[in-house]
Amino acid sequence: MSFRKVVRQSKFRHVFGQPVKTEQCYDDIRVSRVTWDSTFCAVNPAFLAIIVEASGGGAFLVLPLHKTGRIDKSYPTVCGHTGPVLDIDWCPHNDHVIASGSEDCTVMVWQIPENGLSQPLTEPVVVLEGHSKRVGIISWHPTARNVLLSAGCDNVVLIWNVGTAEELYRLEGLHPDLIYSVSWSRDGARFCTACKDKSVRVIDPRRGTVVAEKERAHEGARPMRAIFLADGKIFTTGFSRMSERQLALWDTVRATPGGPEGPCRAVPPGLTPHLTPQENLEEPMGLQELDSSNGALLPFYDPDTNVVYVCGKGDSSIRYFEITEEPPYIHFLNTFTSKEPQRGMGWMPKRGLDVSKCEIARFYKLHERKCEPIIMTVPRKSDLFQDDLYPDTAGPEAAMEAEEWVAGRTAGPVLVSLRQAYVPSKQRDLKVSRRSLLHESRPPPAAAAAAAAPPAGATTPPSTPPAAAAAPARLSAPPALGTLPAVHTGGGGRLEEVLQEVAALRALVAEQGHRIARLEEQLSRLENGHV
Repeated sequence: MSFRKVVRQSKFRHVFGQPVKTEQCYDDIRVSRVTWDSTFCAVNPAFLAIIVEASGGGAFLVLPLHKTGRIDKSYPTVCGHTGPVLDIDWCPHNDHVIASGSEDCTVMVWQIPENGLSQPLTEPVVVLEGHSKRVGIISWHPTARNVLLSAGCDNVVLIWNVGTAEELYRLEGLHPDLIYSVSWSRDGARFCTACKDKSVRVIDPRRGTVVAEKERAHEGARPMRAIFLADGKIFTTGFSRMSERQLALWDTVRATPGGPEGPCRAVPPGLTPHLTPQENLEEPMGLQELDSSNGALLPFYDPDTNVVYVCGKGDSSIRYFEITEEPPYIHFLNTFTSKEPQRGMGWMPKRGLDVSKCEIARFYKLHERKCEPIIMTVPRKSDLFQDDLYPDTAGPEAAMEAEEWVAGRTAGPVLVSLRQAYVPSKQRDLKVSRRSLLHESRPPPAAAAAAAAPPAGATTPPSTPPAAAAAPARLSAPPALGTLPAVHTGGGGRLEEVLQEVAALRALVAEQGHRIARLEEQLSRLENGHV
């Protein structure tokens, strides 16, 4: 009898992390030292933003992704706040718009020029004033244009229409203590919060009500975080009573008996399930203890692959877990470990990844004086586009306007395919090109000599390219270019012959193009192990 342990099958079991080379890092950056559990970093496919040390106010750096290497101390910053910047977030529907929250109690929205900053940016597009204490959390609505959420140390959540600079909803009295984190659901109908009173709440902002609540989600007193998953579940990180770091998964999908949609139902993809006001989060679906370190755990969730990456502030590792429908629901995959501790972490949206290298995540790890990209890759032998790794993902288009969302409309994100972003590796292109040149264009030496030598008594044509003369001889097609008759402007018959031969050569080129495509397909199958 065999007692071998059965290994769970998963396409993400062999995901590995790889830091980029030193010259591809962003060096000499004075990362902010403010005591706040923020990521200090925000990334999109065009820019990297990092909160930095600034004298006499708050500032953050905005760099084009390609501007790697040493960053000059005089590089311009976004510096309109009068107090330290605590949180920043890029607009998901415009890669040139970023919002920032600060200790000066304001939220500012900035427009970044096309090629980045050439001088310090001090004038925001709009200033949103409504908090009485510092603003520590900023989060854009995932599907509605120009809708922005801010949460402050006054325990108030404000939702703004940035396009009109007006306050849409003011949610106060729902949190008795400091708000640690806010996370929108995938369709933006609700958001969940983690609070210092150890409770996790699910809130409907348009009704201004708490629709679900779990008291003492984690027993420890240290900060915890909660994020919405794509299917409506909630993933939390926190601490136990013994100060051990924990992960937990909570199910909010089942409504209470007698609810408007029955005790249990299927939830359309991309939409948040309806919750009745009587429902509370009872026991966690899964609970895991990690270690006894004291850094707050920052979760990053990929809704396309259902993988959660957990980064601890002050840690030197990134753990990643797959969320599934079968127990124990939270499956540990692997750990990326480095030598230096991380002070913050940025997370690239899926549409900014290099799909030709099977890259499924990219982090921007903040050290004390630099930012280091870390690439998470699924090893695959094939260079072809991997459909199973890259389902359609949220694109940059908004699903609706702010006014539609306020009127009660709910919509999932507008999905785009990443196949258009697929670019075959240069190495493969070069390999295929070189192989086709060698096998299709060069004749054997004997054939080349025979084709090059004109028959006795024949007139040698002027300056015929060797490759052009050799290719038809190798492919035994219509007469080689070397035998084309001279063209006289006055001879209509001669012109007709030339046109016929040009047509024959075009047909030959088309035929060989089809043959090359077939050979490349066979080569791809052989490389992938499909014989």
